[in-house]
Amino acid sequence: MQTIASGVGDLKKVLSNVKNRGIIGEIQLGAILEEILSPEQYDREVATVPRSSNHVEFAVKLPGNGDGSFVYLPIDSKFPGDTFAALQDAYDSGSPEAVADAKKQLAAVIKKCAKDIRDKYVSPPYTTNFGIMFLPFEGIYAEVVRRSALLEDLQRNYKVVVTGPTTLAAILNSLQMGFRTLAIQKHSGEVWTILGAVKKEFEKVGGMLEKAQKNLQTASGQIEEVLGTRTRAIQRKLKDVDTLSDREARAILPEIGILTEEDEKAES
Repeated sequence: MQTIASGVGDLKKVLSNVKNRGIIGEIQLGAILEEILSPEQYDREVATVPRSSNHVEFAVKLPGNGDGSFVYLPIDSKFPGDTFAALQDAYDSGSPEAVADAKKQLAAVIKKCAKDIRDKYVSPPYTTNFGIMFLPFEGIYAEVVRRSALLEDLQRNYKVVVTGPTTLAAILNSLQMGFRTLAIQKHSGEVWTILGAVKKEFEKVGGMLEKAQKNLQTASGQIEEVLGTRTRAIQRKLKDVDTLSDREARAILPEIGILTEEDEKAES
């Protein structure tokens, strides 16, 4: 128990530092993005507004007009740890007045964080018309979303959507599915174009094959005429003609060639 208490005390010391809390939120946000999206789908520490010195922790690249352009969706982590701890203490005290005051203080801090995101990082058409506030712990996120009026105010007046680890993962998964759908549509268009070209080539090949088939049929008919009808007619005419020997035939038709030994043996 002493070891556990010591560890909790060390954790409180870490979380009591505003800079450390910010680093923890940024690390957790980066881990979620890295797990769901590919590196080319988001940027880190980017100025979403041109010529601005303000750099948002992360910005997701959303496809633009289909010409390779994109717009940024800014995501910034906020960790109002002190305000949330004060609210927890108020709950433990059992005082309704203390709880109400702590809730008002938390709402004010969340609105200030939302205003900071809107003013620094949201600037259409370079970005979406809203930004995302990431709260790294589900307890803080649950406390914020419990107040529907606060959420509506953040979305309507500050153009900011509040997320926790689970809801941010769900949003990023939805975006990832959208990216895949866009990729499929793009490649489907390319495949359709290729199929159109292949279809045209097949039409040409079909015409060439049909022409070749006709030529083969014509040649086959000519060969049949030469080897069949005409050959039989010539044989009938020559049937009564005496057959000469090879030597006599070569004497009359010298272009046949000289009589070889094999021809003489065959003749004898």
